Amino acid sequence: MICLIRTMNPVTLSYAQALLKDAQIESFLFDMHASVLDGSTMTLRRRLMVIDEDAQEAREILDAAGLGNELMSL
Repeated sequence: MICLIRTMNPVTLSYAQALLKDAQIESFLFDMHASVLDGSTMTLRRRLMVIDEDAQEAREILDAAGLGNELMSL
């Protein structure tokens, strides 16, 4: 799996997931409940992941939608 975005912004994650879903690319959110482990301080960034085979297409879609500055570097 490849991490495309790591952020604490739920709007960014939701938008990115909607874009990928429209392109029929399955995505996964990691660390959504990890804040429970750190006392709910919301300091842990959430990760948007895709399978390796979809990573390049997903990056292109997110970049074209204006999320290029949110993408993790390779």
